[in-house]
Amino acid sequence: MKTLIVYAHPEPRSLNGSLKDLAVATLEKAGHEVRVSDLYAMRWKAVVDAGDFGPSASSPLKVAADSGRAFDTGTLTPDVLAEQEKLLWADMIIFQFPMWWYTMPAILKGWVDRVFTYHFAYGVGEHSDVKYGERFGEGTLAGRRALLSVTVGGPESHYAERGINGPIDDLLFPIQHGILYYPGIEVLPPFVLYGSDRVTDEDFPDIAKAWEQRLLTLESTEPIAFRRQNFGDYEIPSLHLKEGLEPPGRSGFRLHVRP
Repeated sequence: MKTLIVYAHPEPRSLNGSLKDLAVATLEKAGHEVRVSDLYAMRWKAVVDAGDFGPSASSPLKVAADSGRAFDTGTLTPDVLAEQEKLLWADMIIFQFPMWWYTMPAILKGWVDRVFTYHFAYGVGEHSDVKYGERFGEGTLAGRRALLSVTVGGPESHYAERGINGPIDDLLFPIQHGILYYPGIEVLPPFVLYGSDRVTDEDFPDIAKAWEQRLLTLESTEPIAFRRQNFGDYEIPSLHLKEGLEPPGRSGFRLHVRP
């Protein structure tokens, strides 16, 4: 298995750093190939601008169209091209990051904004009466798997169904479904470490054991059963879930997960 780890934390000695290092060691020991994109160490540029698209940039700037033209003509900047190549190389992508203000760090969102260009990660496939592009289960990155490894400051009860922060699956839905599943990546259930600000050295061996177990079962873990867009569950072109497909009482983001 070829694994790309996209790591976003500014402190190498952090809990996130330790989880990243353990992932590299565990996967390599098991015979897998591993590459790491350490975004802070790389001093990753987090904002999209005309400089990303070289001669393909228009004035006024049109980010989607210009990024697609730059991708098609090979004029994206070398840092973006390198990350796209890593994604095409990988069978598995692990995202290691802390949850800050209910989402990923800005540098990781900037990685997505710049790397997931038009025609690379979206804007592909036919649009017709029976199909609305290749996305949500299809697309250029289909055949790959991804896992979010997320550290969260608060206790697990705060992220439960009735917890004040909202269910963790809802908070991660925009990333898992909207960023990763959109271009066809299958998403495994996340590895979430709660109460991370209170983890001690004495706690880490148990955390490490649980993380190693997840890493060694990546290939056999069933992905989240998100509904595929063009395979009968949704009306086209409205993309509304057809009536009667949801279990009684199910609503919200959970509508888009098969029972």
